[in-house]
Amino acid sequence: MAYKTCVSIAETTPKKIQSTLRLALQKSDYAEIRLDFLRPEQVPDALQMIQNHLSRCICTLRPKSEGGRFEGSEQNRASILKLIAEYRPHLIDLEFSTISKNKYLLEYVRKTGTQILVSWHDFKRTPSFSTLHSRMQKMKKFSKNVKIVTMANSISDATTVLSLYRKQDTNLIAFSMGDYGRTSRILCMSLGSPFTYVSLGKPIAPGQFSVDEVKSIIRLQK
Repeated sequence: MAYKTCVSIAETTPKKIQSTLRLALQKSDYAEIRLDFLRPEQVPDALQMIQNHLSRCICTLRPKSEGGRFEGSEQNRASILKLIAEYRPHLIDLEFSTISKNKYLLEYVRKTGTQILVSWHDFKRTPSFSTLHSRMQKMKKFSKNVKIVTMANSISDATTVLSLYRKQDTNLIAFSMGDYGRTSRILCMSLGSPFTYVSLGKPIAPGQFSVDEVKSIIRLQK
C-alpha cells in the first residue's frame, strides 16, 4: 500500500500560493490549492504562475455554502471552474451538489480531459452508513474519484465513514473531521484512499495532521 499525502494550501495571494506550493511539493506527493481563498480576479494569475506544477495539484473553488470562502455568484464560480479545468490539474474538486445541478459545467470539464473529484461534506454530523453508501453510489455516476467527509462526534462516527471502503470500487477518499475523526485521516490510507489531506503546520480543517506528523506515523508503520 502506497501512503501518499496532499498538502492543503489556503493562501490569499497568487505569489503566496506559488511559494507555499514549492515547499509543499518538496514534502508531499500532491497539493490541494484552495483557490476560493483568493479574490476571483486573482485566480487566472495564480493558475498561470503554478501551471508547471498543476499535474500534482487538486484545485478547489469551494463556495461559502459548502464551507469555503467563495462569495460570488454561482455563474461566476462556474466560469472560473471551467478556466481551472482548461489548465488540466491532476484533479478538479467539484461538489456533488454543483454537478448535480449544472450538467453543462460537468460536460465542459469532461471535454477538457481533466479528471473530476466529486466531493460531499457534512460539517456538523455523520449520517448513517446506509445514507452514506447511497450517496456514494450516486456520486460515482459522475466520476471514479469520490470524496466523502463528515464531522465525527464519536469514534463510532469515524468507523461508519471508514466502513465505506468495504463496498467501494472507486478511488475513494473518505474520512472524518474533528478530534474523534483524527485517526481516520491515517486509517483511510490503509483501506485504499489514494492519499490523505495534510497541512504544512497550521490545520486548514478540523483534526488535520501536518505532513511531517503523517510522515512520522508512516515511518513507524514500516
